[in-house]
Amino acid sequence: MTTRTLAVVSAGLSQPSSTRMLADKIAAAAVARLEEQGFEVAVESFDLRDVAQDITNNLLTGFASAKLEKVIVAVTGADGLIAVSPIFTASYSGLFKSFFDVIDNRSLTDMPVVIGATAGTPRHSLALDFALRPLFTYLHAVVVPSGVFAATGDWGETGDTVRSLPARIDRAAGELVALMKDSQRPSRVHDLFVLDASFSPTGAYTAS
Repeated sequence: MTTRTLAVVSAGLSQPSSTRMLADKIAAAAVARLEEQGFEVAVESFDLRDVAQDITNNLLTGFASAKLEKVIVAVTGADGLIAVSPIFTASYSGLFKSFFDVIDNRSLTDMPVVIGATAGTPRHSLALDFALRPLFTYLHAVVVPSGVFAATGDWGETGDTVRSLPARIDRAAGELVALMKDSQRPSRVHDLFVLDASFSPTGAYTAS
């Protein structure tokens, strides 16, 4: 049986976190669809709050800790990615952006991605398209058409908003699975010691 790997990245700061809850619901919907189509699914979920200090140190020193390196390898080597951030000041959180700043900007090339976001009010939903989507487009990922936004009212109120959130999750998961099931992404190994350019004035070193 063919296996597909799914990485789930959540940048929620609280615990429990509505951001993590949304990420888990999207992942569960994607796993169910993949299993229906005969795939085994390996899911690795990461709360960025657990590696926040490691991310900061990486930005300052240029080197990832073993703990952060494990997250980077899992995310960049997956067949699909679910990335969810809370919305702060009309955009993704600084922690969310910092994580994607420390990975190689070529490592998500052709990666199928579902973007998601949470906030207090529906007014912030446009951040999916003017903040998160351009970020992953810059990284050459393949962002599915449907992003998933959840405001506070989507979790607790009655009415159309609550009924529509599962439908939005299911639609985005279906779009992700359509890309993941045909994924041909090569295995990507993140090597901290590979140089992109020579330090020699003669240019004698050639990066492999």
